[in-house]
Amino acid sequence: MKKLNIFILSLLLGVVLITACKDEFLDVAPTGSLGEAELSSKAGLEGSLVATYSLLLGRGGFYSDVSNWFWGSVLGGDANKGTNAGDQSQVNEIQTYSTQTTNGSVLEKYRSAYEGVARANAVLKLVTLAGDGVSEADKTRIAAEARFLRAVYYFELKKNFNNVPYVDEKWDEITPVSNNADLWPSIEADFQYAYDNLPEVQSGAGRANKWAAAAFLGKALLFQKKYAEAKVRFDEVISDGVNASGVAYDLNANYADAFRSTNDNSKESVFAVQAAANTGSINNANPAMVLNYPHGSAGPERPGGCCGFFQPSFELVNSYRTDGSGLPLLDGSYNSGSNAVKDDMGVGSGDNFTPDAGNLDPRLDHSVGRRGIPYLDWGPHPGVDWIRDQPYGGPYSPKKFIYYKAGVGSENDGSSWTPGYSAVNYTMIRFADVLLMAAECEVELNNLDKALEYVNRVRTRAKNSPVLTAGGAPAANYVVNTYATICQC
Repeated sequence: MKKLNIFILSLLLGVVLITACKDEFLDVAPTGSLGEAELSSKAGLEGSLVATYSLLLGRGGFYSDVSNWFWGSVLGGDANKGTNAGDQSQVNEIQTYSTQTTNGSVLEKYRSAYEGVARANAVLKLVTLAGDGVSEADKTRIAAEARFLRAVYYFELKKNFNNVPYVDEKWDEITPVSNNADLWPSIEADFQYAYDNLPEVQSGAGRANKWAAAAFLGKALLFQKKYAEAKVRFDEVISDGVNASGVAYDLNANYADAFRSTNDNSKESVFAVQAAANTGSINNANPAMVLNYPHGSAGPERPGGCCGFFQPSFELVNSYRTDGSGLPLLDGSYNSGSNAVKDDMGVGSGDNFTPDAGNLDPRLDHSVGRRGIPYLDWGPHPGVDWIRDQPYGGPYSPKKFIYYKAGVGSENDGSSWTPGYSAVNYTMIRFADVLLMAAECEVELNNLDKALEYVNRVRTRAKNSPVLTAGGAPAANYVVNTYATICQC
């Protein structure tokens, strides 16, 4: 019996030793991995934060970024998907409001926004683990940037999916979460924290600062029709706001400068998603608009090389019609008869065509490429030769966020399947947006004179930025109303 007891004791000790060795062996981190110690250092936190910013341009597919050219402009009627019916055909059902639950592009947008949320939450967790090597000021700033970004991603989810699951950095990843949370209180709280804790001037032009947070907070309040509260934030941005480089906000003198890479992070840029070309990887360039160029092979007379998506709609183009005093036709008559802007549907590029000579808002020809009108510095838009399927997508091409002919090789990246990857930032909020959102608040609060002041500031800049022909004359009869009274139409 004594020998048996000794044997059993020896066996148990062996099991303990083997188990201990096994646990110790399994606890070794994989080679090349980063643990919490590395990621909660100053460099680790900054790297994790940059990774959170990177999701703003999606990286998960053509419809996953924050530009919402499809989810906003196409679904809102400002544009058609474009190209032809067979290219990216899965989004045809979305455009016609007959979306199926199996549509991968919906999942693409949803998944990308939640990946951004997850990365922001990861940064916030790491901040709590940061040691003495990270100053309290840096911890606060990094947490504020992460919360700003989390609010942006939840704002994307709110706009596109309404009430969805809400998780923050405290979620244990096990406890079930409701799938119909009201996101507004959390979005407001994150933007408010960012507003209270971010500096006015940042170390990089692309980082969110105090005034970017104020503008986004105002926009979130405006979406909820909290006009008085939103006005407070917009008023502060207009009177005191500076961009992340410390330059006071203002409108660029030339309208088109807000959409050219050589003028990225200008005084008009409140918050922009950063892009760069020719850095050794197209992952640093702007993928959001890579499909949205005139159709056809790139060359000395045409930018992009792909693919004819995001074609402005007839509704959008016609809405730029003005009366003789420069006021829009608010009764909706711009879509009918002679008020509709003359187009080149069914007219060959080699056939004669005279562009519309009527009264137009000058912003039209900074936004839309139409037949016979200068297309940036690429020469006159030739019409159907730049359109993949005119009966399907219409006669127009997008014009913003297109690189210039003079910038080929520097403003675009030609190292991939298309040279359409560009260095143009996507500006989520411009100062012009702030002025117009503030004007909306003023109208709702019955402060019409102040609203007119803001609107006329935007209109006047447009009037002073005409698109010119090769001969130096305005390409159309651009008329902008700057009257001291508002038309009660």
